[in-house]
Amino acid sequence: MGPSLTAMLRRAADALGDGRRIFAVSRWGSAKDAARLEAMGIEVVRADLLDPDAVDALPDAPNVVFMAGQKFGTRDAPSLTWMTNTVVPAYVARRYRHARIVAFSTGNVYGLSPADGTGSREDDPLAPVGEYAASCVGRERVFEDAATRWGTRVTIIRLNYAVDLRYGVLVDLARRILADEAVDLGMGYVNCIWQGDANAMALAALAAAATPPFVLNVTGAERLSVRALALELGLLLGRTPTFTNAEAPDALLSDTRRAQSLVGLPEIDGHTLAAWVAEWLRLGGRTLGKPTRFERRDGTF
Repeated sequence: MGPSLTAMLRRAADALGDGRRIFAVSRWGSAKDAARLEAMGIEVVRADLLDPDAVDALPDAPNVVFMAGQKFGTRDAPSLTWMTNTVVPAYVARRYRHARIVAFSTGNVYGLSPADGTGSREDDPLAPVGEYAASCVGRERVFEDAATRWGTRVTIIRLNYAVDLRYGVLVDLARRILADEAVDLGMGYVNCIWQGDANAMALAALAAAATPPFVLNVTGAERLSVRALALELGLLLGRTPTFTNAEAPDALLSDTRRAQSLVGLPEIDGHTLAAWVAEWLRLGGRTLGKPTRFERRDGTF
């Protein structure tokens, strides 16, 4: 999401015409992404955020969107997940303690909620399952401490699940259908949101940054049935999906009424997203090859 969010910021800044600078900080494993952003006038900064000296050397900025994190690989390298999800935020919070910060978190901090309900709300007790989710609670606590210690203004974004044409829950389902693999219904319901809508909501949430942190669920307003999505994608792809397991009575779902009151509904609904993803894959569009593992119920990634 980082490159697309940064590009969105650049377009907005150009429209305003006020000359503000946009920095994009990463180790930049993809030279192509870095070059594309540089061509747009974005100042690419190469830094290892695990190095506190590198974080201290980052340029000043009054507004920061913090998106660094590790999810996949937690089972094999839990220590790196904890370093990335809790220690790196501590370095960044200290460096930018006088800035406004939007910090990305995840809906996984809630645990599962009744599938026939409205989903977890921002003031619900946290119930993380697994080390990834627990480390994300740690990330949130680090930014809460910055708000308490230095008065840092923070918005915490609890996101699930962002979708683009190359990655996401809908891509996972479509690829399984095309490969004649059974769709697991154990996590029978999901929320998802177009990546562009998620980015726009996150940027709008800068204005809501506060002490203590303002918490915002960011996802689609619809509770989507995995079975119904698979059948819809199968129809679009000309395939008949098969299924394994049955829908459980709970799922990872988030209530988005606070986000709706702040920024309105997402522009793109789930059915439009499904049509886009099916057409993209039908035409041979590339994917990132990184499954979301949304069907995991044990918090292991």
